[in-house]
Amino acid sequence: MKKGYRQLQGKMFFRTVVLMGFAVVFTFGIYIVILQGRFANAVVGFLDRFLYQDYDTALYVYKRTVRDNAEVIVLLAILAVFFIALRLHLRSFAKYFNEINQGLDALLEENEGEVSLSQELSETERKINDIKRALVQRKLAAEAAENRKNELVVYLAHDLKTPLTSVIGYLTLLHDESQISEELRQKYLSIALEKSERLEELINEFFEITRFNLSNLVLEYGQVNVTRLLEQLTFEFQPMLREKNLRCVLEAAPDMMVECDADKMQRVFDNLLKNAVNYSSENGEIRVSAAWDGEGARVTFENPGHTIPAEKLERIFEQFYRLDSARSSKSGGSGLGLAIAKEIVELHQGRITAKSGDGRIVFEVFLPRTPDGPAL
Repeated sequence: MKKGYRQLQGKMFFRTVVLMGFAVVFTFGIYIVILQGRFANAVVGFLDRFLYQDYDTALYVYKRTVRDNAEVIVLLAILAVFFIALRLHLRSFAKYFNEINQGLDALLEENEGEVSLSQELSETERKINDIKRALVQRKLAAEAAENRKNELVVYLAHDLKTPLTSVIGYLTLLHDESQISEELRQKYLSIALEKSERLEELINEFFEITRFNLSNLVLEYGQVNVTRLLEQLTFEFQPMLREKNLRCVLEAAPDMMVECDADKMQRVFDNLLKNAVNYSSENGEIRVSAAWDGEGARVTFENPGHTIPAEKLERIFEQFYRLDSARSSKSGGSGLGLAIAKEIVELHQGRITAKSGDGRIVFEVFLPRTPDGPAL
């Protein structure tokens, strides 16, 4: 038992012993007084002097009312002492509950400063203050995420205008200029298509934000060949790799079977590989590796790029956090890809980490070979 609770137990035990001792002494005193002659003489004398003016009558009345009912009187005294002691005992308990309730009220009211309780409740005081600090941190984190999301929405809304204006402008030129050359027509169409694709990306980011806020991830487990999944993914990324003259090297153990949600895990690997392509230096090499590590599979994505500062690396999995805050960058996404990846991996009872140094960026995903059970 914690030290604070030992103090509470000791204090309550001491109070109980004192109350019981007082009850025994008080009850014994009543019994002795009733049976002893001094009390009897005093009562008989009072009755003789003020009521009956006859000693024998007073003595008879005393015997009938007091001495003959001594057991009943003692029993009533015991009950009275018991209820008084119990009341005092419960009041001491109520005091502690009142203190705890006041501490909980302070949590609800978000009062500044720490909660202070009696020394006997030091362990409870520590836990309440820990909860209070955790709630404050969560509130600040939620407010920061909300601010980042709002800023992102404002930027996205502003950015939607640029490609939309270009698309409308070039399509208008094509519509109005009937004698335009085929070369210029193809140029305008190419630009309109490029801007339309960018417009689609921005709209998809809006949908991504909405889905993240309104949906709960539910896993559907099955046996998945992680090696084949990575092979397919790296093949699909070849067009993006060629745009930046990048190479992607896959080193994976043959037929790594892991129990996981195939669609969700493909989304994780897709986000990590897309992140590696976006932030890789041109003419570089992205290395994707997968191997067994103890009781699970470890998948690593490594790419060349500017070293990420430690303060940014600590926040890289936060919602709506973007390494490149410049909205003009085509690589800039909604800041949800890594946050969603982290949530999916942790639902699989796995881990995802990031590290950066010497011009390299590395993301590692560990997945248990067989999870304890589906996380819903």
